[in-house]
Amino acid sequence: MKNAEHKEDCVLKTIVLAGGLGSWVNDDLVRIPKSMVEVVGRPIIVRIMDIYSHFGYQDFIVATGYKSLLIKQFFANYNLIANDITVVLDSGQMTLRPASPGGWSVSVVDTGPDQLPSGRIQRLKEWLDGETFMVTYGDGLGNVDIDALLTFHRSHGKLATMTAVRPHAQVGCVDIRGDRVHTFSDTVQNSETWINGGFFVFEPDVLDYLTDDAMPLEKGPLPQMARDGNLMAYRHFGFWHPMDTLRDRNKLCKLAAGDVPPWLNFDNTEQSPTATSGIGGKPHIVSV
Repeated sequence: MKNAEHKEDCVLKTIVLAGGLGSWVNDDLVRIPKSMVEVVGRPIIVRIMDIYSHFGYQDFIVATGYKSLLIKQFFANYNLIANDITVVLDSGQMTLRPASPGGWSVSVVDTGPDQLPSGRIQRLKEWLDGETFMVTYGDGLGNVDIDALLTFHRSHGKLATMTAVRPHAQVGCVDIRGDRVHTFSDTVQNSETWINGGFFVFEPDVLDYLTDDAMPLEKGPLPQMARDGNLMAYRHFGFWHPMDTLRDRNKLCKLAAGDVPPWLNFDNTEQSPTATSGIGGKPHIVSV
């Protein structure tokens, strides 16, 4: 693993998994890629990118599937969408006036309409240049301290780090011994329950675990990495919220209406001192 300075870290690539199908249909929301569902005028994928960009990580690879062309068109026209413009009507000459700092590099890669996340990540191997990379889902927001996450990842020397968050509902669990993910379980074992919140950091050798396109990331590769002692949990105590339902989307819209949405409020991450302390501490239950 490279012992890189933060300046070098800022070139780390971040994969955003955006191949999922939006499943809600009403008068305001048609069937579109889930990552393109708007949260107060901006697709959730852009709001996820805002989190990484806050820490200087602006090199993104969007792994698309369902309606990939729609996502490609969005980013192809993003400079027009995101900026103010001045148009000389007689000639049609247009000048962009940046409304906010830019600098993002976004590669949109069609990884197939039916692939699960494991297959999508594997198909991006040639884009990763054999370097450490980050991965996140395209449907969840959290004020995760990306710098602290990477510091923790370097501290343990394992292949993978998964951000663990407090659940909104009790589901199957993972037993953490110290900071190492030890075993998986289908039931909640006690009140100290955590779930997989995404925001991963992976070493290139993680790709060796992603051999079965039909196996969900949480059912095959992650449990196998846990059994091999290669999956560690970074505990995030701050804000995190998925967008699994229309109700979730409406809640995120209300939260986005404030001056600083909670997923960009990094003064209130509520991190535990053990979150970046390396291996140690009492067992916890983390679900995926």
